[in-house]
Amino acid sequence: MKTKHEQILAFIEALPVGEKLSVRLIAKELNVSEGTAYRAIKEADNVGLVSTIQRVGTIRIESKSNENIENLTYKEIVKIIDGEVHGGSLGLDKTLTKFMIGAMTEEAMLRYISEKSLMIVGNRDKAQELSLQNGAAVLITGGFEPSSNVIQLANQKKLPLISTSYDTFTVGTMINRAMTDQLIKKEILQVHNIYTPIERTQYLKKENTVYTYRMLNQESKHSRFPVVLSDMRLAGIVTAKDVVGQEDSVKIEKVMTRNPDFAKKYMSVASIAHTMIWDGLEVMPVVSGDMTLLGIISRQDIMKAMQTVQKQPQSGDTIADQINQMIRESVDDSYVFQVTPQSIDSMGTISFGVLSEVITESVYNYLSNMKKKNLVVEQMNLHYFNMIHLGNSLKIKPHIFDENRRSARLDVEVFSENELAAKAMVVCQLIQKK
Repeated sequence: MKTKHEQILAFIEALPVGEKLSVRLIAKELNVSEGTAYRAIKEADNVGLVSTIQRVGTIRIESKSNENIENLTYKEIVKIIDGEVHGGSLGLDKTLTKFMIGAMTEEAMLRYISEKSLMIVGNRDKAQELSLQNGAAVLITGGFEPSSNVIQLANQKKLPLISTSYDTFTVGTMINRAMTDQLIKKEILQVHNIYTPIERTQYLKKENTVYTYRMLNQESKHSRFPVVLSDMRLAGIVTAKDVVGQEDSVKIEKVMTRNPDFAKKYMSVASIAHTMIWDGLEVMPVVSGDMTLLGIISRQDIMKAMQTVQKQPQSGDTIADQINQMIRESVDDSYVFQVTPQSIDSMGTISFGVLSEVITESVYNYLSNMKKKNLVVEQMNLHYFNMIHLGNSLKIKPHIFDENRRSARLDVEVFSENELAAKAMVVCQLIQKK
């Protein structure tokens, strides 16, 4: 018997691609509460069944896999630029690794054309043909359409031939942004990248006894185990402190912790690390949408993953990356940031969000220098004292005033032109091995 949550997901999955849906519609169709419908739609969004589009609403989309996440397919490019496919439709599922702008002679273009690339060009038949003959798909800008000869060649080579009404600069910007976004997504570690799958997970059933726990504990040297129902859905978690003083014959369901924290495969490792630190957890069950146990994730898994990520070069370019690149380390453990036109608001003063990020990145750098690399900023209280204008040079001075094994609290002073302009209190959770 399916749960209401499973029924809603099955209903959404059965909808045709492009169908619009809403919380009210789901609640009415399946006779469930709007809260239940809302949670199911959020789950459907997370797993790629639906997408919310501005000024349109939530619509059913084609499910996507995680394969080739570092690249974009030509089909996705068509959607991004609102393009029209004229030929080579059999190659739409191929991925591209780079794009070029054909603002040069045909002879000069040859050195840049390569397979798995996209040539962006205007109404130049010879340039279009040259690109297709050398393995590159073609995107025609400015609303121009290709000739029949070029269409025939695209079909023969199975290389997409696309046109769009956008100009070359706009198209280049849109594709570059999409490729950068994909690289950033690739860098974000998710639970599915590091968790221990069910085949290698030790667990107990609710009808097992404390004696079974003790035998498993002795065999595995672990002290925390998920507890499942007969259908493998998560029922709870049992730890050493739960069984202390209990008779061997006591059922696990009598001593286990019910409704434990859990993770799902699409969640970020950073968010799970935050929960585990906050609640002092060593192990967390990983479950599917219907609460079936898929495996576990441990604090040791997270520690190893975060250390590996720190050793890898950055491929994407998030706003945080950009701000961090603008921060320079100064003497006496302080940091310097120059207020640029991109970092101000409509009043000509530094944006509150930018200042918050400058402080956050400075704290990360400060604690990293103190060998405290695995951390999450938990809270920040920021207060302005003076206006910080365009062109001002900021000096950020973090100072730890309270620290223990799990957290650190810092007082951060921000000086603008040698005057105290802002002050913040930042609370960080530290991830330590136990």
